Amino acid sequence: MCGIVGYVGKKPAQDILLSGLKRLEYRGYDSAGIATLDSEGEAKLARSVGKISELSKVLDEAPQDGNLGIGHTRWATHGGVTETNAHPHHVGRIYLVHNGIIENFKELREELKGYKFASDTDTEVLAALIDSNYKDGTSLKDAVAKSLKRVRGTYGIAVFSPSEPGAIIVARLGSPLIIGLGKDETLIASDASALLGYTREAIYLNDGELAVCTRDGADVFSLDLKHLSVKPETIEGDVEQIQKGGYDHFLLKEIMDQATTLHDTLSGRIKPDAGKMHLGGPNLTEEEMRNIHHVVIVGCGTAYYAGLLASYYMEQLVPDLTTEVVVASEYRYRSFHLPKDSVALIVSQSGETADTLACLREIKKRGVKTLGIVNVVGSTIAREVDGGTYVHVGPEISVASTKAFTAQVITMLMFAGMLAEYHGGDPKLLAEFTRELAILPEEIKKTLDTYRPEMEKLAKKYAKFDHALYLGRDTAYPIALEGALKLKEISYIHAEGYASGELKHGPIALVDDRFFEVFTILDNWLFDKACGGLHEVRARGGKTIVLTNSKADIEADDIVRIDSPIKLLTPLLLNTLQQLFAYYVAVDRGNDVDQPRNLAKSVTVE
Repeated sequence: MCGIVGYVGKKPAQDILLSGLKRLEYRGYDSAGIATLDSEGEAKLARSVGKISELSKVLDEAPQDGNLGIGHTRWATHGGVTETNAHPHHVGRIYLVHNGIIENFKELREELKGYKFASDTDTEVLAALIDSNYKDGTSLKDAVAKSLKRVRGTYGIAVFSPSEPGAIIVARLGSPLIIGLGKDETLIASDASALLGYTREAIYLNDGELAVCTRDGADVFSLDLKHLSVKPETIEGDVEQIQKGGYDHFLLKEIMDQATTLHDTLSGRIKPDAGKMHLGGPNLTEEEMRNIHHVVIVGCGTAYYAGLLASYYMEQLVPDLTTEVVVASEYRYRSFHLPKDSVALIVSQSGETADTLACLREIKKRGVKTLGIVNVVGSTIAREVDGGTYVHVGPEISVASTKAFTAQVITMLMFAGMLAEYHGGDPKLLAEFTRELAILPEEIKKTLDTYRPEMEKLAKKYAKFDHALYLGRDTAYPIALEGALKLKEISYIHAEGYASGELKHGPIALVDDRFFEVFTILDNWLFDKACGGLHEVRARGGKTIVLTNSKADIEADDIVRIDSPIKLLTPLLLNTLQQLFAYYVAVDRGNDVDQPRNLAKSVTVE
């Protein structure tokens, strides 16, 4: 959710901090601030409510010229959206930014009788706790370590004090922090995108680690202050990937980029001529692959829907496989049981999703192998799973996930293709899936290029509605769920996704002139049943949109027919139409497409 940046070096910190915060805007926030320390040891603090542009106005009136500083974008958890609640927080000799939640902040606040608190936040309490432990003869590093031992909850923090100029202390537990190592400068960020263009060398902090950052580098310690040996890693990506590339919004760029990014996802992983798929990262022996008979797929939101679609394909390809797709925020609290022949696929674009990470840890306690399906290299989930694979779609800046969804589905499909070879799967079916994967990027490009104008026109027609139902059968059902999610996320239209067969079990009561209905109908053995739901809605006066690959006669208010040699993976093509539709509806309604209200890209709190 929130974003952290930090800088210590020879350059003016203000501009670097602002640039970093702008790159982290996609994470979701409602206020922002920076604090810097100049060569005279004077600290300056600036905060504002709203976008980074509002903070820039404050700094235009009172610029800061220090060479050390920390910055933050806040997504409100404790306390409302006010300047007082914004970060950084200043208490005594401490300046602090914090991602996460301090669960025992009320208890700690009661103990800190000598402090008068200005905000409603848990973060200000943490700043006061550090200040209370920062006594004469105690280093800032020692004070931070001692304080964090008292904390229950999650945190990623960056702290500095005028009493120790030239150093920023950082630490993490459950909230990511990355230290970028440059020439005569060190940068800090909660996301590697803020470091691109400054350095390629980084240290990814692990949970329970603390680091002292100076312009000469970083020393890493445990909370017991034992010095740790760490090996810097290379940051992937480049600045061009986090720019709009001529598009009006990142969301449209990421929708249209899917043909390119899927090439990267598939590269070296399929052999169409041989009808084979291969992922290099699962870290499973042949015996372990043969013994897998149960797959649990764990995700939240779009990642959950990607897992649901992938489960259909897995069950088709692997004859003796049982799949279970679970919502991480619920699964983590269930008294679940996993058979010994299980493997868990942990799906998260950011690799930092708090509920999904908690499930990963619970599953590992049960001795079950875990495989990550992750986009962000070096993320916490990527580090903690037993094996897995990156989806390689590059930075996804828009809050609403598009290209990552498509890549997650096909990555899990490729894992199923590997399993099928060990479990006696139908080689003809495997070959057909492989053939379709090989042409999928080009078919997605053709679909987007061909139907983009039509979806824009269709969106204008339906943008004034306030309610929508999305319906689909078989592999179109997860697409209906995902389509409804995209629409509600960015257009704020109340949208619900259902299996078409469930229409008559309740949702049909909603059909009236305030709703429109989107049917995703596949040209397969369930075509007639899928059309049955469409007829039921039209008989009650519903406004219907049909997305289909069928050439058969269909009665609807609006029909978009795609023409593609792809059959098994048609839902992924139709989903790109849903993405365009949601995008253009949101644009027509005048919404902030890339940063929709109340949402955050990387949900690192429960």
